[in-house]
Amino acid sequence: MEIEIKKIPESEKEYIEIGCHKTDDNINEIVRFIKSRQGSVEAFLEKEQFQIPLTDIYYIESVDDKTFIYLKEDCFQAKKRLVEFENVLAGREFLRISKSVIVNIMKITAIKPALNGRFLCLLSNGEKVIISRKFVPDVKEKLKG
Repeated sequence: MEIEIKKIPESEKEYIEIGCHKTDDNINEIVRFIKSRQGSVEAFLEKEQFQIPLTDIYYIESVDDKTFIYLKEDCFQAKKRLVEFENVLAGREFLRISKSVIVNIMKITAIKPALNGRFLCLLSNGEKVIISRKFVPDVKEKLKG
């Protein structure tokens, strides 16, 4: 497969074109990856509103009926509930790993066994989040595929 990158003028809308003989699992995986890199979510930091690119998010956590979005070094608050984020991020590279956490699987560096059937998820910014027993099969399936 050849890869061609064509520079276009700033005035034109960016696009990605895939030429293939047939659509197969490899092509579908490329399309899913590209789509997962698009988009942003609304978040707040000290009453100031921001659009956070999905690629910057490490994980989203719900604590005491508040939702927080964690980036490499910053933490923002969101108005959406965790279940709303789960719906918005469906089909992207995000995965629910516990009752209170959704993780960006592109930010995972390692997964290690922990106590009581749980796993410890290490992220590329050094953060650690727990994968609860109930969600371990989903995580294995997502990472396998």
